[in-house]
Parts: sequence; structure tokens; C-alpha cells
Amino acid sequence: MPTILLTNDDGIAAPGLRALAAALQGLGDIYVSAPDRERSASAQSITLLDPVFYEQVAEREWAVAGTPTDAVILALNRLLPGPPDLVLSGINHGGNLGENVYYSGTAAAAMEGTINGHSACAISMVGRRTDPDFSGAAALARSLAEFALAEGLPQGVMLNVNVPAQWNGDVHFTRQSKKITRNYLQDGVDPRGRKFVWLSEQKRITDVEPDTDYAAVFAGAASITPLALDRTHTQSLNHLSHWAQRLRRP
Repeated sequence: MPTILLTNDDGIAAPGLRALAAALQGLGDIYVSAPDRERSASAQSITLLDPVFYEQVAEREWAVAGTPTDAVILALNRLLPGPPDLVLSGINHGGNLGENVYYSGTAAAAMEGTINGHSACAISMVGRRTDPDFSGAAALARSLAEFALAEGLPQGVMLNVNVPAQWNGDVHFTRQSKKITRNYLQDGVDPRGRKFVWLSEQKRITDVEPDTDYAAVFAGAASITPLALDRTHTQSLNHLSHWAQRLRRP
């Protein structure tokens, strides 16, 4: 039986993670290593200046007092009996589209699997309803896991999956869209007179390129975007290489 590692950034008790675990039953040996509480927008951060505490909360399940990346590192190096055949992160309650992949703890946890040479996917459900129905995203995750286990993924590539809450059943392979939100800062003052801001975002739905993740989701389709671990822009290696001579110390 294949070994499948599940993680997320919404916390080990999150309904999206529970829906994912239920959908994968019978597909392999399921292990869960996830933050003990919500750690959204933690990106690829790891804990270096404090110990990372962890606790077994069920058979093959551990709650980690750290980031999503901490949870994956701990699982790969301490908790699993051997290398996983697949790492799945999610199901996140909210989309990870466009520039959000750089901030997302969900995507980062999957990328940590890719960094360590394992097939990995991040799965998110787009929509912030108070009573989310993860069944569609979970069913797609099950099918995607079957393909990934049977055929593998390209080395150094993870899949970023976004499923609309009202999914029409269609699936598009897409590019990552350009920035689709604007930062929104709400000002305030605490009882001691200290100024603060609440950070949030507002989506911009104009000028969306048609072959991108956001365009697919906006049309009701699930988006699957292959993301590469190697961020080197090879064209710039040639285009900018003439700077090297001028930058050398005399």
C-alpha cells in the first residue's frame, strides 16, 4: 500500500483536512501531520529559534505546534515509517490563486514535499462560506491522487489545485495568474492609543488572462497549475550576464 502524507495550514481539526482524509480511505496508508491551529499565510516559514512541540492525537496523526512546513519536515524525518509516495496539503478553506501561492501555507507545505523529492499537490476550495461543502474538492483530490500515485509527477513540480465551491465538473490545466487582488488596510486605534491596521485583500476580476487559474475558477472549472521548484529565469541568465564584467571588483 502506498504511503500518503496529509497536511494543511488550517489546523489538524479543520473540516477540509477531515474531508480529504475521508475521501482517501482505502487508497493507501494515510498519515496526518498538521499544525495544531490555523497557520494561514505562513508561506514557507520554518521555526528555528524555538523548539517545535508535537503530540500524537490519533493513530497515524500528529498535531504540530509549528508552521505547515515544520509539520512536513517533522513527518518526513521523524514520524513516517519511510518516504511517502504522495504529499497532499489541504483542503484549504479559500482559494490560493495568483500571487497567493507565495503566501499560502497550504501551497508551501506541498512545496516542502517537492523540495524533498516527493510527488505533492495543494488542494484549495475557492469560497469562504460559513458552511463549506468540501465534497467536490475531496472527490477531485481522490481522483488526482490516483493519477499521481499511478503515473507520478515531474521531478521538481507540484500541482496547485483550486476547486470552486460551485464546481461545474470541468477541469483546466492553467498558468498562475498575475496579481488578482489589491491589499486593503483598515485602520484602527487600540485602547492604549496605539495605531494598527487589519490586513486583507480585495479581488480584481478585470483583465484576467483567459488561460490562468483565476479565469478557470471564475468560469466554474477546477484549476490545476503545475508549479516549478526551480524559479531560475533562464532567459535572464543570458540577457543580464553582461553585467558580470561591470560588477566585478577592480
